[in-house]
Amino acid sequence: MIELAIIGGGPAGLSAGLYATRGGIKNVVLFERGMPGGQIMNSSEIENYPGVKEIVSGIDFMQPWQEQCFRFGLQHEINEVSQISKNGKYFDIFLSDGSKKEAKAVIVCTGGVPKRSGIKGEDEFWGKGVSVCATCDGFFYKNKEVAVLGGGDTALEEANYLTRICKKVYLIHRRNEFRAAPATIEHIRNNPKIEILTPNIIEEICGDSNGLNRLKISNVNTNEKSELAVDGLFVFVGYNVNTQILIQKDNKPLCDMTEFGQVKVDLNMKTSVSGLFAAGDIRESALKQVVIAAGDGAVAALNAIEYLESLKD
Repeated sequence: MIELAIIGGGPAGLSAGLYATRGGIKNVVLFERGMPGGQIMNSSEIENYPGVKEIVSGIDFMQPWQEQCFRFGLQHEINEVSQISKNGKYFDIFLSDGSKKEAKAVIVCTGGVPKRSGIKGEDEFWGKGVSVCATCDGFFYKNKEVAVLGGGDTALEEANYLTRICKKVYLIHRRNEFRAAPATIEHIRNNPKIEILTPNIIEEICGDSNGLNRLKISNVNTNEKSELAVDGLFVFVGYNVNTQILIQKDNKPLCDMTEFGQVKVDLNMKTSVSGLFAAGDIRESALKQVVIAAGDGAVAALNAIEYLESLKD
């Protein structure tokens, strides 16, 4: 029997593992289908994590987290969880290989994945010019012109990163205002290799057998149409949470969720189900910042310790 199962190995999951093992829980297992690290591993640069003064890549940033957690006894099982259900007092964890594990408490930290834009042509040119990861695919556009779609921190940060590789970057956003940190916006406006196209939308992604080669765009205010010749498009328009593992066989969620599939928790990261906690990007009103996810994981672990102690009474 697992004392505490942690599902997901991003900043929330690793922080939960650290605090749980150092808090005295002897059998803490982190389930992750690959090496821990989470979505932040795809980030080109991190400069806003407290105490880390250097600007580092997501991969370099997360490496010490893994080493620290495993040093304190966190067990890592490379396996994908397909479903979690409550079986009386404890939880059943069903794995993709057909096996099942039991746990006394569970912390779900499964994060999410970037949304697709739904623009005409996106599916056709997915992986053939359309990407959601500048760090992964930016190299393929060295000295070429690309576009970035989005107006949040991620979009602007990745646009800035791409200017190190690409000849020119067009930043397309449907509003005149950006939803990013002021410092990030200033970086963008002062970068001579970035051309801001607002307020504009992409109506269609076009290309040929070789891949994407142009975008059909439209001005939101004037409805003026134009075409933009680019070799790549990087899409940063939001995030879908990974909460499918909490959906039961009757298609009802194991715990209370919002209409968008986010898990409802209290300030202690407790869900509506006793012994089940949620942390990081999957919870309601998550701000999707590494420091917040890490804090969530620590809070969840400390309360999981308290919950496990109550089972002994």
